[in-house]
Amino acid sequence: MTDTLRPAQTAATAPTAPEDLRDPGDHPDRSRTLKRSIGVVGGTLLTLSCVTPASTLFVVVPDLFGTLGTATALTIAIGSLLCVAVAFCYSELGTLIPSAGGEYAMVSTLAGRLAGWLVFVLSLLVVMIVPPVIAMGTADYLAPVVHLDPSLAGAGVMALATLAGLLDLRANAWITGVFLVLEVIAAAVVAVLGFTHGERGLGSLASMEVAGAGGGADPVTGMLVVSGLAIALFVTQGFSTAVYLSEELEDPRRNVARTVLATLAISAVIILVPVVAITFGASDLAELTGGDIGAMVTAWSNSAVGTFVSLCVALAIINAGIVMVIQNSRVLFASARDKAWPAPVNSLFARLGRFGSPWVATLAVGVPGAALCFVDLDTLYGVTGVSVTGMYLLVAVAALLARRGDHRHAHAWRMPLWPAVPVLLIAVLAYVLTQQEASHLLWTGSITAVATLYWALYLRPRRDTRWLVSVPDDVRDDAREPAGP
Repeated sequence: MTDTLRPAQTAATAPTAPEDLRDPGDHPDRSRTLKRSIGVVGGTLLTLSCVTPASTLFVVVPDLFGTLGTATALTIAIGSLLCVAVAFCYSELGTLIPSAGGEYAMVSTLAGRLAGWLVFVLSLLVVMIVPPVIAMGTADYLAPVVHLDPSLAGAGVMALATLAGLLDLRANAWITGVFLVLEVIAAAVVAVLGFTHGERGLGSLASMEVAGAGGGADPVTGMLVVSGLAIALFVTQGFSTAVYLSEELEDPRRNVARTVLATLAISAVIILVPVVAITFGASDLAELTGGDIGAMVTAWSNSAVGTFVSLCVALAIINAGIVMVIQNSRVLFASARDKAWPAPVNSLFARLGRFGSPWVATLAVGVPGAALCFVDLDTLYGVTGVSVTGMYLLVAVAALLARRGDHRHAHAWRMPLWPAVPVLLIAVLAYVLTQQEASHLLWTGSITAVATLYWALYLRPRRDTRWLVSVPDDVRDDAREPAGP
């Protein structure tokens, strides 16, 4: 946990290079600063859209039903409770160090540049994999209108999301807000239909059964629930988008925490209530385990309602793609500004277009995202679950270190029950990691090992000119103010 950076030092300590050799991020430049243009409402709309409750409900949750059956709602509820502790960590760190770099800026400043680099790699895995995972679900919900190959449909959604990500952030907040309303309506319709066609009661939520091979009920073990927690954490993972948008939020010292906590609360309700309703309303365990929510909606109502819900979900997936591409491009933009790459790459990723968006970074995340739509879905799910869990663990470590030295008196939102919350979170997440499939741990571990080699061979020898995590000037000045009562 050495080699940490103080926010106030990152811009001042870098040595001066001759102008013709200087990296574009080596000196202050207004063109490298994102514009503060959104408030809590706009930030919450964008962040909720990144959680994309309806598309998560219709694309990710069915796989949990297939594995956990009636224990799915309980697993998501436990995951949501864990996410409250995670949200506390994000809220404190996001107001202490509000940067478009998100997790890596927070962890680098508090736990060391190597830890921050590893968080950056894990977050990059998540932000590159999640959009295509969601996008590939589009084909299933366009089926009432047109039949498409899931990979091709996902690649098309990623292309549309990339084009939208090149626009002004304020315009995207309104676009995603309209789509968000439609997906909330779809989730509400599913909840109402599930509850009004209930086949079982509250006791089913604790029965922990899944359809067996012979058509009967098989018990779900506690260990299986624990292994499913990595995906359950992924279900509401998008609330962290608020810290990626912190450079563009007005008054980030107040609005980051408000956006993070409000988004987690709203998204947990939007996802969990329909999951409970589906558990109640499924005609039998085989239908529940099958996870075909669209077919259940049609059976509970009629084909017109089923088509309406399916189209709303398709729009929700496109919505999620737009917001995730926005988030991901900010991560690459910030990494270039903090000089994580060779100078020519930094120059490209740090370029802003006419709408103020980092257009090269947007293309750099959108195009590979389209390509990932042709990769095995189970592998993408597994690597994402491991990456999210590892990333949350390192953020919790940073939160445990957030009240040392100068940071102790910085002006920031402070979580309740510190340090108990991060300590408990570290223990639980470490245990959850041990319960994941070996192949998924191997994939994620191999990528992390390669990233560590890059750190050791390229970044660390150039520690004075590379990987200098920065905080915007207006935030740095605000951090020097004494903390409030």
